[in-house]
Amino acid sequence: MNQALYRKWRPRSWEAVVGQEHIVQTLRNAVRAGRVAHAYLFAGPRGTGKTTTARLLAKAVNCESTSLADRPCNDCDHCRSFNQGRYLDLIEIDAASNTSVEDVRDLRDKINFAPSEGQYKVYIIDEVHMLSTAAFNALLKTLEEPPAHAIFVLATTEVHKIPATVLSRCQRHEFRRIPVDAMVTHLSEVLKQEGIQAETGVLELIARQATGSLRDAISLLDQLASAGVAVSLAQAQVVLGTAAGEAVRQVVDTWLRGDLGDGLTVINRTLDSGADPRQFARQIVDYLRGLLLIRMGTPGLVETTAEMRSVMEAQAGGIEVSGLLTAIRCFNRAASEARAGWQPSLPLEMAFLEAVRGLAPEAEFGPARPAAAVRPTKPPPAGRPAGNRQAEAPTQPDEPVGAPSPPAQAGSVSIQTVLDRWRDILGAVRKRDPRTQALLNSSRPLGLEGGVLILGFASDLLRDKMEKGHSLALVREALREVLGSEVEVRSSLAGGRVAPAGEQAGGAAVGDAGMVAAAMRDLGAQVVDVKPARPEDRRPDV
Repeated sequence: MNQALYRKWRPRSWEAVVGQEHIVQTLRNAVRAGRVAHAYLFAGPRGTGKTTTARLLAKAVNCESTSLADRPCNDCDHCRSFNQGRYLDLIEIDAASNTSVEDVRDLRDKINFAPSEGQYKVYIIDEVHMLSTAAFNALLKTLEEPPAHAIFVLATTEVHKIPATVLSRCQRHEFRRIPVDAMVTHLSEVLKQEGIQAETGVLELIARQATGSLRDAISLLDQLASAGVAVSLAQAQVVLGTAAGEAVRQVVDTWLRGDLGDGLTVINRTLDSGADPRQFARQIVDYLRGLLLIRMGTPGLVETTAEMRSVMEAQAGGIEVSGLLTAIRCFNRAASEARAGWQPSLPLEMAFLEAVRGLAPEAEFGPARPAAAVRPTKPPPAGRPAGNRQAEAPTQPDEPVGAPSPPAQAGSVSIQTVLDRWRDILGAVRKRDPRTQALLNSSRPLGLEGGVLILGFASDLLRDKMEKGHSLALVREALREVLGSEVEVRSSLAGGRVAPAGEQAGGAAVGDAGMVAAAMRDLGAQVVDVKPARPEDRRPDV
């Protein structure tokens, strides 16, 4: 029977440990200086090298090499005995199955016996947090004053469950999740040595699926390579239940646009192709986390290609943090619920709808309806016959004082035309530059002034980004392509949350005429909010 790759590739020297240089250096210096502690606590996620490092420490302190700096040497009798798994003075205890106080008392009774072969007896207690309270209490005295020939290494994935009295008696080391690039480098070496062929992108997919656990990554590679043929990216996606990165980006794109139909279509198409719902939700959460890190000014923490980081930076520029946090919470919840019900896609669909609502709380779900179909009508004035043709015709509601005036024409283009074609305009800008499209998506057309389209932004940062570089020129080109007319563009500040262009926030957009437009044009006023008119504010019928 072939040996599993994760066992075959278990490090046998300090240099082979991946991603834990800060711990390895400390332990090597301790061995070199002869200052090894009597008790260690190794804490960290699974598969990051805790047990492996504990075994290396046990091998190093019992190595027979004359040079302390070269321990473990892997050449002496003791090192070879360690590597073959038959060293008597290495005692590994699984605390998950030896949790009682009697187990610890048995350990205490035997610990005073001298080592059989080497200088030290090393006790590795794995998943030590599983010990009972009585067992921990029984272990305390031994940890505090062990025999000179005994060394304890406690390993745990849940350090918060370890009593403070135990923590204070150990030298503590925190193991980190293995970075994706370090994992890919190590997996490449495994491929080379094992003669396994794999397409570009497979190792990165495995590394991301392993979520920081190198042991999991090697096990996944072993699973994919078991067929004995070259591992293709498509095969890896099917076996691992992951979605292509393009599908994740498309879901986020449709979320930013508020396009419910396209978003639900992408989700269901991805699941129909074999992606696991929970894993797909995790991938979306990971992508959204990257957007949050970029939005917070830390793009260096996002582990992705330079090209993808550029796309993510464009998307992050047009997102409010509150909406982004809502989306992360929604999809994170879906990641744990996706297999709990009879309809696996439902949690993802609900997460998407809630995330869209988080960006536009006032938006109504469902197909859009023409404005005229929902426009309120005014009851016929008193004394006018109910059957009068003029009374039966719907009339426009009277506008409150200071409300936006009807849209004026800017050449052959009106503000209503811009609003009606806004989605087409966004698409035309996206073809030219996705980053500019993301900025434009975060704005709202406020009105037309002498052929100039005023775009309202929620912050100075977004407005300044639009004003810099070629963004305004690209928007003008897109307007000319979609509307067939030259329209100049100017950025302005609109305080508060900027609603999407298609969202009617209590009335039409600010037109070219009227008191609001005049105040913006002549007095430098800014649109902070647009509220629906109250009945008592309406002018009396004329």
